Amino acid sequence: MLKHLYISNFTIIDILDIPFSPGFSVITGETGAGKSIILGAINLLLGQRADTKCMKDASRKCVIEAHFELSKYGMQEFFNDNGIDYDAEDCILRREISPSGKSRAFINDTPVPLTTMRMLGAQLVDIHSQHQNLLLNEENFQLNVVDIIADDKVLLSEYKERFNAYIAAKKEAQRMREEIAENKKSEDFLRFQLKELADAGLKAGMQEELEHESDMLSHVEEIKATLYNVENILGGNDGVTARLKEATRALANITNIYQESAAAAERLESCNIELKDILQEISSKITDIEFDPQRLEAVNETLDKIYSLQRKHGVTTVDELLDIKDGISARLSLIDNSDDEMEALAAKEKQLCDECCNIASQLTEARTTAAKSIERNMPVIMASLGMPKARFAIRLEPKELGHDGRDRISFTFSANTNAPMLPVAQVASGGEIARVMLSLKAMISGAVKLPTIIFDEIDTGVSGAIAGKMAAIMQDMASAGRQVISITHLPQIAAKGSTHYKVYKEETPDGTTSRMRVLTADERVGEIAQMLSGDEVSAAAMDNAKELLGKEQ
Repeated sequence: MLKHLYISNFTIIDILDIPFSPGFSVITGETGAGKSIILGAINLLLGQRADTKCMKDASRKCVIEAHFELSKYGMQEFFNDNGIDYDAEDCILRREISPSGKSRAFINDTPVPLTTMRMLGAQLVDIHSQHQNLLLNEENFQLNVVDIIADDKVLLSEYKERFNAYIAAKKEAQRMREEIAENKKSEDFLRFQLKELADAGLKAGMQEELEHESDMLSHVEEIKATLYNVENILGGNDGVTARLKEATRALANITNIYQESAAAAERLESCNIELKDILQEISSKITDIEFDPQRLEAVNETLDKIYSLQRKHGVTTVDELLDIKDGISARLSLIDNSDDEMEALAAKEKQLCDECCNIASQLTEARTTAAKSIERNMPVIMASLGMPKARFAIRLEPKELGHDGRDRISFTFSANTNAPMLPVAQVASGGEIARVMLSLKAMISGAVKLPTIIFDEIDTGVSGAIAGKMAAIMQDMASAGRQVISITHLPQIAAKGSTHYKVYKEETPDGTTSRMRVLTADERVGEIAQMLSGDEVSAAAMDNAKELLGKEQ
């Protein structure tokens, strides 16, 4: 539950620092005093986006912080999954908005993405405002209500996983059909291209080898002349090897009188041996290298074919041509094996569809049971809210498989026994919709253990007598172990709160600011009397206020 709220520099709030109590609390105040502003601040803590327009003083940052007590709600897994320290007694949510407009979110002093704060906020607080009554006309909301009562979260999650796989399989089958059809249109051309590439006898690295061979064959005379020249330099009676041998012998002759020459002589001998090997290798290469015009022509023809294929396919290497060849082979293989491929995809699609249908049937069964439970309980709750003749029914109709199953939900309603049952939003008045919604919320709150529920003027459009009955429902919700807060303008609801907060404006040297405080017992009498009679509080209003409060003591 919400234990404490701190707001700094938010719209017309300079600083608000106030504790919250368990049970059923009420918040009152004149129109424009700042009740909706406080609610807006809480919404920011629940992950709503913010901008600098919400800052009272644009030169300093805005801070909103709330402390929650979570010990009864088993939420440690969320914190473990998100790498956040868990403190069941004091969970702190904080938003900071800097003058530059940058927003930061923290959970227990750990910086978190706004999505993480939004996920946690959805498990901590449910804010029901007047405009949410319009949700009664939305099929998604109606289905969600039934699913909550059905407690089919695990089943629904399993269904969505299978349905997403089914849709992916359908898309893959459609993509394959289109690809096969496209390939078949160009099958003859693909086979021609494959033959052309296959006839080229392409191999990895062959282009570099052929280009090297072509260069060599084109310069045979130059190469042989150079090799002959090197052979003459190294060999012969006056060549390098002969002179080197002579130098080695000369050093060897003086080793007996100059021992240091021995090492040099050994090194020269090693050089002589190496040069002899080089000379022998060059001599053999002179013999091997011959001008072969036919081979040169064949090499250049092969290179021309490679260059032509590269230009045709817009590539520059043989490896890329081989990749294209493999791709064409794969496309033709798909054509050749299209029946088997499509049969396998169709089997997979059917299997997933059957699995979806099976789980969807289980969802329908669970929803049908839940719908009957709602239909039994709703008239009882609505009767306690001053609608003894009201009827409520849920239509479940089949539809094609969708992301939420194959059930179409429709809430129908009739306020009177002789009136036909029609979709609730078409026949219910504003006050009736508010009561229907509160009845649904009362049931939902029993199924979803949310720590805090805030009602923002959901009593709009109802009379004082009905308002008291609505407050009794909120009291019952609070007594079931959750914190309920009602922002109200009706004294009949305000009188039922165990804690009463007042929001008001105050003029300060820095301008108008919004305040909030807990009312004492005497102050509550005055506040409710003012709500009953307006600005001029009469003695009768005071007596009436005491009477209203007395009934709740």
